[in-house]
Amino acid sequence: MIWISLLIREAEGCCTMSLIEDRIGPKYRIGEHSFTIEHMRRHDGNGMPQPHAHPFYELYYLLEGERVYSMNGQILSARKGDFILINPHDVHTTSKGSIPGFERILIGFSPAFATGMELGICGLLPFNCSRLLRLPEAEQPEMERILWQMLQECKERRPHYEIAVRSLLAQLLIRIHRVEEVIRQSCPSPLHPMQDKISEIVTYVNNNYTEPLTLEGAANRFYISPSYLSRMFSRFTGFRFSEYLRVVRVREAQRRLLSTQERVQMIAEKVGFEHTAHFNKTFKQVTGTTPLRYRKEHR
Repeated sequence: MIWISLLIREAEGCCTMSLIEDRIGPKYRIGEHSFTIEHMRRHDGNGMPQPHAHPFYELYYLLEGERVYSMNGQILSARKGDFILINPHDVHTTSKGSIPGFERILIGFSPAFATGMELGICGLLPFNCSRLLRLPEAEQPEMERILWQMLQECKERRPHYEIAVRSLLAQLLIRIHRVEEVIRQSCPSPLHPMQDKISEIVTYVNNNYTEPLTLEGAANRFYISPSYLSRMFSRFTGFRFSEYLRVVRVREAQRRLLSTQERVQMIAEKVGFEHTAHFNKTFKQVTGTTPLRYRKEHR
């Protein structure tokens, strides 16, 4: 459903609506795979429980409600005024929190789009890691003003709107960077004694995915029973161990498909798959497309 008068009212600052109706605005695009922005409000709170990754940056700003993200071995509970910052190819899931409804603005932009603004040179990208940023209440109105203005620019498409959107994105990332500098020392402590251990295991998988890893082997290496590791891994990452391993391998395959000329069979072997047929099947399960089509569509 397209937002018209409601979007205009929100752009003027009226952002305190109730979460009764589902509202999904259009996904505005600049270029084929360069930049997207979308506003959504849902009352049921459904998410994307399957792990996924993508070759672009993602900024998820929560206007209302609560969402639960799983990234880098951590469970992150986002609430009103929070940003989720996601680097390209980082595996994550999102699901509903204790509050069923939510409203958010989601931005995606390619590394090439960011390079065009020299954001990497300024130290704004890439993010140190994919994570949650909890904005101080005083910062939220200005952040939201920039987001609504970006939506309005994309909706109206007046002359030079692409440049205006690039400028607004740069402003947004600068403000995010400044907020992070202020609150860098206020990271919360782990919620569970196993959280650090699971993060260590996630790092081990990320660094050794080309090896024939198994849940049992990881349990032995880290002196944990397989059944307990299975429960804790699912709890803190949102993935089963084998599922996470598959997605990490596919994530690396995605990177190689876009950055090299290697044949699919060679990529499959390099990321830990013994058989190309198994790789092709797994790749499609995770990404929804085949390796060759992925390479063709995203280059």
